[in-house]
Amino acid sequence: MPLWLILIAVGVILAIVGFAGVGNILIWIGVIILVIGLIGTLVGRRGSRV
Repeated sequence: MPLWLILIAVGVILAIVGFAGVGNILIWIGVIILVIGLIGTLVGRRGSRV
């Protein structure tokens, strides 16, 4: 399983748990991890095309 896919999954889970009322910090951690995962996806795709 690629690292970027794991990061996206963890980010989504943390964001959902954060929105469920566990804490606002989990929302921000989830969003940050989700963005890092998406950037990894874009960089990985761009590198494979060249």
